[in-house]
Amino acid sequence: MEFYIPTETGELLAFCAAAVTALLGLVFLFAPGLAYRALGIDLREGRRGGYAEARSTMGGFHLGIGLAALLLAQPMVYLALGSAFALAAFGRILSMLSDGGNTALNWALVSLQVVLSALPLAYVFGFI
Repeated sequence: MEFYIPTETGELLAFCAAAVTALLGLVFLFAPGLAYRALGIDLREGRRGGYAEARSTMGGFHLGIGLAALLLAQPMVYLALGSAFALAAFGRILSMLSDGGNTALNWALVSLQVVLSALPLAYVFGFI
């Protein structure tokens, strides 16, 4: 099995979204404290379970789906990646509207999630 790097523009953009996803997963998996500080999230004293959440849900999930998309390079895997980010963006928007989370950081993160969802979905549905 050889590592496949796409040459078609649309697939290359979806591939790049998968690479960014895997990179984000690596950061959360191996440096959750750094990632939490960058996001402005603070853990309460004596509660170490937040690191487990970062490593598993934010790190392992993103790294797993990102690597799957990179290694398999199949439209249905890109569809899963794009739809997951689209629903994450929807959840962030919902939180911004109902939880009072209308901050510059949330706007930047929702923009990133929209881009990371749009690239693979646009490829899968033939827009690029």
